Amino acid sequence: MKFTFAAPACLCLGMFILTSCGKKNFLDQTETTNLNEQTVFSDSARTVAFLTNIYLDIGFAESATRFGNGGLDAACDEAEPQKSATVTTSIQFATGTVNPSIISGDAWNTPYTNIRKVNQLLKHLPGAPIPTHIRNAMAGEARFLRAWYYAILLKHYGGVPLIGDSVYDVQDKIPATRNTYKECVDYIVSECDAVAGSLPLVRIREDYGRASGGAALALKARVLLFAASPLFNGGGIEQGNETAAYPTADPERWKLAADAALAVMNTAAYSLNEDNATSPGYGFYKLFTLRVNPEYILAKMQGGNRELESAWQPPSRNGAKGGFPYQDFVDAFGMANGKAITDPASGYDANNPYNGRDPRLAYSVIRDQMPLIQNTGLKEPVNIYLGPDGKGVSQDAVHSGTPTGYYTNKMLDENIAANFIHGSNRCFPLMRFAEVLLNFAEASNEYAGVSQEVYDAVELVRKRAGLVPFELPDGLTKEQMREAIRAERRVELAFEGHRFWDVRRWKIAEQTENKQMNGMEITRNGSAVTYRIFPVRKHNFRKAMYLWAIPQGETAKSPELKQNPSW
Repeated sequence: MKFTFAAPACLCLGMFILTSCGKKNFLDQTETTNLNEQTVFSDSARTVAFLTNIYLDIGFAESATRFGNGGLDAACDEAEPQKSATVTTSIQFATGTVNPSIISGDAWNTPYTNIRKVNQLLKHLPGAPIPTHIRNAMAGEARFLRAWYYAILLKHYGGVPLIGDSVYDVQDKIPATRNTYKECVDYIVSECDAVAGSLPLVRIREDYGRASGGAALALKARVLLFAASPLFNGGGIEQGNETAAYPTADPERWKLAADAALAVMNTAAYSLNEDNATSPGYGFYKLFTLRVNPEYILAKMQGGNRELESAWQPPSRNGAKGGFPYQDFVDAFGMANGKAITDPASGYDANNPYNGRDPRLAYSVIRDQMPLIQNTGLKEPVNIYLGPDGKGVSQDAVHSGTPTGYYTNKMLDENIAANFIHGSNRCFPLMRFAEVLLNFAEASNEYAGVSQEVYDAVELVRKRAGLVPFELPDGLTKEQMREAIRAERRVELAFEGHRFWDVRRWKIAEQTENKQMNGMEITRNGSAVTYRIFPVRKHNFRKAMYLWAIPQGETAKSPELKQNPSW
């Protein structure tokens, strides 16, 4: 029996499987179709379909339209949310008005729904009519997925209730006491260790996209990196609260994180998708259009799709349903020579601000006059500028189609428009090798300071980006290397769901999220072009926002489920 995500038909398998209900408790008994558990798990095809269904939500937290008008990018300093008739979670985070009664409940409900499905599967799998070796692989996949969903809960809330292999019914008393942060980290790491050796290191052909040993190693490395970071490593937002963080700091946690990332690197199973011969940084662009590539460790697999084009392309292409990059994010990109635009030696020209920039900028942000595919199949410039009268010249113009003067270009296929009939075979990256390199560099630098291995890891990412020279300056201090790594993460991993969490685990959100965010107005009058930075939105951040509030409906149902600090 073979598994595949290649065909969209896999999405239809949910018609045959159990679906979870969120009306009562987050672990309540599932409701069923006309099939019951016995008929589902006594059939091999339906059992495999049940496992496949657990994969469907693995990318929900990183979705570009997670909150209806943007995702995590629009809830931090990357992008401005799309205008909305309702106050969404993205706007609540941007304005600092988020609270337990209105926060999105998806981060709580979706993981626990899928954790329950895993436990159902593991309960019935031993009796399923499936060959032993396939059954063992399915159990490994299921345990990885359970660890994955717990990791999502952990980064949102800190410690959460761990339910083991239990499957609770409606009549059961469901324990809701939260485990400590340490207990949750230890559990996830132990599960990753247990399945890493039982699953193939990489998945190929029909099994491509399924959980692998490499994915288990990479998830372990990510969880340990969070655990070693300032917010959780003895620096919690409430002293002595072991649910929110480790009570005391331990620098050895950085070594654990570094060793875990190094274990992924030492497999030699993954590499950066590099192509600077076609054009500088082209491999960075091309990576995200390749369904199969050497860099993806785990991705949300799907059929032909235009979801990112619909979220991020301009209105003229039937897009603009997600976030819009801020000028502050654009300024985070350095020059092609590797220097920051604030460096007097960089060659940056404020009157020609996009000239000579890091190639990743053009592959991440759509700016005025950038050629972009239309539904005619032709590439035409996007007219975002204002005319001499100060009015926008098209529906795509600043203050018309975009509130910031920019649209997102990250991961978009240059040959696909949102208003095309056909879509891209792109899959959304959830863990990729560039992140592992930067995770290793950060953890190693924090534990032992600057080393050649730290330089090498960061410079591999910069080399693939097409920077010339790509080398970092010699003799960086630990603090300087820390800033270099953080700057690299900001541009390399943008719009992939990292920035929102990075500024929190580094415990710097009180600086990055308490500031005025800006946009760019470009005015054209014949050959004369002027650039003006203008204010878009003042972001506000409160200390409580380092962790998400547990939805009020959950704490009301279970008094023993303690809310996070300051909510």
